[in-house]
Amino acid sequence: MIENATISIWLDWRFAILVLSTVFIAAGGYIINDYFDVKIDQINKPNEVFVGRIIKRRYALLTHQIFSGIGVLMALLLGWRILLINVFSVSILWFYASIFKKKPFSGNLIVALLTALSISEIALYYEPNRIIIHVYALFAFFINLVREIIKDLEDMKGDAAHGSKTLPIYFGIRKTKQIIYLLLILFVTAVVILINKLGNLNLWICFGILGILLMLMVYKLILADRKSHFGQLSQICKIIMLLGVASIVFV
Repeated sequence: MIENATISIWLDWRFAILVLSTVFIAAGGYIINDYFDVKIDQINKPNEVFVGRIIKRRYALLTHQIFSGIGVLMALLLGWRILLINVFSVSILWFYASIFKKKPFSGNLIVALLTALSISEIALYYEPNRIIIHVYALFAFFINLVREIIKDLEDMKGDAAHGSKTLPIYFGIRKTKQIIYLLLILFVTAVVILINKLGNLNLWICFGILGILLMLMVYKLILADRKSHFGQLSQICKIIMLLGVASIVFV
């Protein structure tokens, strides 16, 4: 029954609309983030700066508005709940890029919440009582929260030069690492409790495999002390995230 329900969702045109609307809003979010971060990115990743160098700033802003508008308009086909989520996402992404990204923890939290919300809205639209979807949303929340903090560790130089008050700048590298360890403990505890309640063997296997990658990440985090190390950790987080979301087809 569960497998049939999953297949029917994947074949539903509304699911394609839901995914595409999320992709457009996320793309708009990346663009507006780059728009506000041009000077910081020129220090942190000069070879990856596109806004102002390849794409004019006004065109970047226009593209953000078009992509975000398409994402919101698509939501009209899916009902008022998804519409509200998409409007909220577009609005909060703007404030994140312009204000909250430069403040300790609040910017990290916003990105993690939006990532989790993009997964939870599948359950909200199709099956509100499908707990397993929310387990994956919780997984996405914690992994993205950790990754965002690690990215702040990687980008300390540029952030500090332009007045950002991210966690590493506010607390220092050592205390920021301790915060990450605490978040990972909370993450593992919450996921184990939820999986135990579901009693799904496939879920245990999938997250058990991901746990090995998580231990590798913790080991590298303990030793990390330079920009390149934190860049590697960010990539490991991305791999864990992709494999974790992909594993949903097996459970």
